[in-house]
Amino acid sequence: MSTFLTAPRGSTRLWLSGAIAAAALLLTLAAPAPASAAPRPTVVFVHGAFADSSGWLPEMGALRRRGYPTIAFSNPLRGVSSDSGDLRLFLSTIRGPIVLVGHSYGGAVITNAATGNPNVKSLVYIAAFAPEAGENLEQLQAKVSGGMVSPATLDIRPYLLPDGRTTAPEGFIKPSLFRGIFAADLPRAKAALLAATQRPVALSVLGEPSGEPAWKTIPSWYMVAGKDRAIGAGLEKFMAKRMGARTVVAKGASHAVHVSKPRQVTKLVLKAVKR
Repeated sequence: MSTFLTAPRGSTRLWLSGAIAAAALLLTLAAPAPASAAPRPTVVFVHGAFADSSGWLPEMGALRRRGYPTIAFSNPLRGVSSDSGDLRLFLSTIRGPIVLVGHSYGGAVITNAATGNPNVKSLVYIAAFAPEAGENLEQLQAKVSGGMVSPATLDIRPYLLPDGRTTAPEGFIKPSLFRGIFAADLPRAKAALLAATQRPVALSVLGEPSGEPAWKTIPSWYMVAGKDRAIGAGLEKFMAKRMGARTVVAKGASHAVHVSKPRQVTKLVLKAVKR
């Protein structure tokens, strides 16, 4: 009589479960590893004349809470080519993609510093100059009326050049005029503090021609400050249209729109970051 060997009850089920688990493990090992997530861009903020990096603190905090690395560049305010050269060198120390944000004269600086840098993915202009090649800021201001910054509205003081002997003129907005020109939508006390801590700009920057603009090859965004009396909202609209930037208008905003309306500025920067 033949004898049939039979497995204990339940062993077949256990064997099948083990086989399925082994097959799943093999498939997992054979599958290609998922591509690592693209690094988040570093957002670099560049202040302009009559201001400093502290004006960007609300935007920087909001972006950091969303997981984006941020850093502010301390703009020397001494010349378009030299300031742009300093920023270009600064950007070379940052790994990965970069989004550049410039306010006021800082727009002229990012326009020159980002040219030819493949890591700069987006440019954001906040009530900022965006010159064409060979154009200087005096020429830009003459294109559309509305800006109130001029020798008559400035306190002119000397500063020492690197040779240690020669001086050159630099300008501050007169404290009595600062709020009306720069920060009309801010409380008087806050505007007074901004006036007292403003960084002066070398007057030579006004006549220095700009180089090949980065906005011709890098996607750009622009925020027009609707009540800007420093550059003038009309000139800002002209520059934004000329450069083909994605443009928003902050209605009622002064030139210090990055201080008075940080949420709107952050929203625009996020559009450039997530493009």
